[in-house]
Amino acid sequence: MHLAVVGVTGLVGQVVLDLLNETKLPYDKISFVASERSVGKIIPWNGIDHTVISMDDAVASKPDIAIFSAGGSTSLEWAPRFAKSGCFVIDNSSAWRMDPDCPLVVPEINADAIDSNTKIIANPNCSTIQMVMALNPLHLKYGLDRLVISTYQSFTGTGMKAVRQYESERDGKPVEEPRAYHHPIFENCIPQCDSFLENAYTKEEMKMVHETRKILRDPSIRITATAVRVPVNGGHSESINVQLKNEFDLTTVSNLLASTPGIILMDNPANFEYPTPLQSKNRNEVLVGRVRRDESQDKTLNLWVTADNLRKGAATNAVQIAAYLIDQKLVNRN
Repeated sequence: MHLAVVGVTGLVGQVVLDLLNETKLPYDKISFVASERSVGKIIPWNGIDHTVISMDDAVASKPDIAIFSAGGSTSLEWAPRFAKSGCFVIDNSSAWRMDPDCPLVVPEINADAIDSNTKIIANPNCSTIQMVMALNPLHLKYGLDRLVISTYQSFTGTGMKAVRQYESERDGKPVEEPRAYHHPIFENCIPQCDSFLENAYTKEEMKMVHETRKILRDPSIRITATAVRVPVNGGHSESINVQLKNEFDLTTVSNLLASTPGIILMDNPANFEYPTPLQSKNRNEVLVGRVRRDESQDKTLNLWVTADNLRKGAATNAVQIAAYLIDQKLVNRN
């Protein structure tokens, strides 16, 4: 089985390599792929020097699975070419998420949306993934009516340019132009993730609306979000106000969350036990805590959810999809 890691030199691409070692994903050959400026670069990995190859050469090599972490424009151009060669493309960008012909997959929730005829599989937005992981068991039991979300998102979600801006500001050095953010990120919070749309929401906020409905297969869920970039090096957090369609018992809710694969319930505030982004860093699970009834609204509760945005929010989810393709024998291994 031939695996290609596209965008291997980026933040998510590097974490994909970590996950391949941790999960022992079965493959026989691996190709390191990146943009033209990185072609020929040598990346030592697992005791072997791997040479970065071009997109053209990668397509010609006909990989069975390609994990894309190379941005939307690259994916729009190249994912169909890989797919035409018979390759499954697992794409981390937003390019294909709302395409009706492409499944938007969180394996614990809707892996059944994948079949052998679907060659481009979209990885959801990082903030959406961790949220639906926590919400899906509640949706199945009680039904989701309305969500009010505030996010606290790490600057690592913007990529290496944002990391360099943060480090330059922290160290008192000139910031490389063009900046990742219009405002300083060091010791600051920026209530803007991605660009603004005509409705005054950002693309990030509307991703959480549309992607959540698609993954949970319920277009009736009412959703509003405010996405904020914070000076945290790894790990997104979310405050979620959840209005359910049916009345709930708080103990049952906690038991549901605690028994859901991929979730760790950390909810003992009397002993200062609740999730923080630092605790989620380098973990593949979604951490949930501060579970409590909203005393101002019927059938409503509050959750605090954190996860490593480069792992479950991107690389972990993508590698899990690849594992599903292999486990279900959807990949025709030569």
